[in-house]
Amino acid sequence: MESGTDCADDPIAWIDLLMKRKLPSLKNIKSLCKRVREELIKEPNILEVQPPVTLVGDIHGQFYDLLELFKVGGDIPDTNYLFMGDYVDRGHFSVETLLLLFALKVAYPRRVSLIRGNHETRQITQVYGFYDECMRKFGSSEVWELCVSAFDTLALAALIGKGTGECRFAVHAGLTPACKTLDEISGIDRVCEVPHEGPMCDLLWSDPEDITGGWGISPRGAGYIFGADIVSQFNAKNNIKQICRSHQLVMVGYREMFSKGLVTVWSAPNYCYRCGNLGAVLEISENMNQNYATFGPCPSEDRVGPSDVGQGLCQPDYFL
Repeated sequence: MESGTDCADDPIAWIDLLMKRKLPSLKNIKSLCKRVREELIKEPNILEVQPPVTLVGDIHGQFYDLLELFKVGGDIPDTNYLFMGDYVDRGHFSVETLLLLFALKVAYPRRVSLIRGNHETRQITQVYGFYDECMRKFGSSEVWELCVSAFDTLALAALIGKGTGECRFAVHAGLTPACKTLDEISGIDRVCEVPHEGPMCDLLWSDPEDITGGWGISPRGAGYIFGADIVSQFNAKNNIKQICRSHQLVMVGYREMFSKGLVTVWSAPNYCYRCGNLGAVLEISENMNQNYATFGPCPSEDRVGPSDVGQGLCQPDYFL
């Protein structure tokens, strides 16, 4: 169990501490979670993000690889970031990763945008590591409960460059047959645990596939699979150039599909510390031009392993 370091009730102080992979005190963490929840709940279901901005895919608690990402993409607040979910689970340092992102959001709310992934839920985090990590580090579920309460307020999607004619729609996973328009997504009651079915679930679980003829049954057991026809119809109806999403491991860090109507961006290099893949971020310029920046894992000499032997246990073979 870790006691944490008490510091000023100031997000900049929390960031300085967390960048060194040191935890604030429980009092500070309570204040941070309260403040980030207050910030997030004010936001709409679909954020409106102005370029330039850098899009980030799944991170999954790989704290040192997040620091490597900042070396490639630029530091906050010099660079605007949109994080597309799955901040926790599987990696060794989900607590530090999530709290750092929360502190950055509180300190720089217009520079940092956060949307919800399928791992930002009570059910999934109790299975894939975040709950157990909180219990090991704090000796109770209190911090986990504070964090999942904040998860309930995360936005579901974002629009980048609205009104430019080059608009991108960012979402963690995919589309839903229940919502053909952005207005319908805006009408979802999002402040809750992610349901097992329905439009909110679909946005966080669905996957693109090379299929024709509409929607298919997802092998994940949640959400749907959808093909080029669905993407083309959604993009045309909503004046979107490209759907940007994460949710699936891509060995080279990103993958464009359906004549570039959709792209998957993956930002956890050497996923689960064994997959050997690259990470990537998608940089969208002020003129809506885009560039993929790829990166490898943090060098071994720059990372420190978990102090608790239990944190080094193999993670489940479960790829979402």
